[in-house]
Amino acid sequence: MADDVRALPGTGPLVLDSPHSGTVYPDDFAHACDAAVLRRAEDTHVEKLYDFAPGLGVAWIEALFPRSYLDANRDLTEIDETLLDAPWPGPIATDARVLSKVRLGKGLIWRTTDEGTPLYARKLSVAEVEERIDRCWRPYHAAVARAIDAAHAAHGYSIHINCHSMPAVASRFATDFPGLAHADFVVGDRDGSTADPALSQAIVAHLRHLGYDVAYNHPYKGVELVRRYGDPARHRHSIQIEINRKLYMDEQTLALHAGAVPLKAHLRALVEMLLATDPRAP
Repeated sequence: MADDVRALPGTGPLVLDSPHSGTVYPDDFAHACDAAVLRRAEDTHVEKLYDFAPGLGVAWIEALFPRSYLDANRDLTEIDETLLDAPWPGPIATDARVLSKVRLGKGLIWRTTDEGTPLYARKLSVAEVEERIDRCWRPYHAAVARAIDAAHAAHGYSIHINCHSMPAVASRFATDFPGLAHADFVVGDRDGSTADPALSQAIVAHLRHLGYDVAYNHPYKGVELVRRYGDPARHRHSIQIEINRKLYMDEQTLALHAGAVPLKAHLRALVEMLLATDPRAP
């Protein structure tokens, strides 16, 4: 796990994870796509925006492998069999919304970039996909589950923030809403199923008070990590937060710009607010 997942334990009720900011491209990726194009799939620099968190006692889990190699925010059933040289031996998703993402090339293993460029000039073997799952997906999810369980055991509740970034404008093959100009932030809890909506709305209100344009559950509601670990009835709250990349980086060069400094200060204030929030309070 040490080579592919970075996991820092915390002492408080808050857990942060970044599944898409990895920049360590494995030798066995063997992609046919230009590396500069492929890098635009990353949630680049998200780990830097939250690097203050461990110092506040917040658990931090970060994928070091790239999202395009394996997407830890997808379920193991989100298999695109058109990529494979043989039938997949396990179950495959049948839900229409899940299948729409797989057809876009955005399953557990990506088939295309956000602009529709094929990643591979070959078929992948079942064995290499299974190896990616064992090396990357399983350790990542194990680390997230351990951190949430520890926070909940220590405090009686947990708040899990799934940390992401998004392009200023949605790409053609990235979403069900191509061409959509994104808000500054999108807060998602799968329509209140993975967190108390009051907690999600507190995040929305906090960010709006800071002057940001904030959307709630549109166009991103949250995917596998919040779905799997959010259980508000048991005081386990999981919320996805998407940050518009224009706020902190040049989307073409991937370089941080001056906006990263105030944004990071605002994210720290948000984290401090969440550390002081007990969702069980009446």
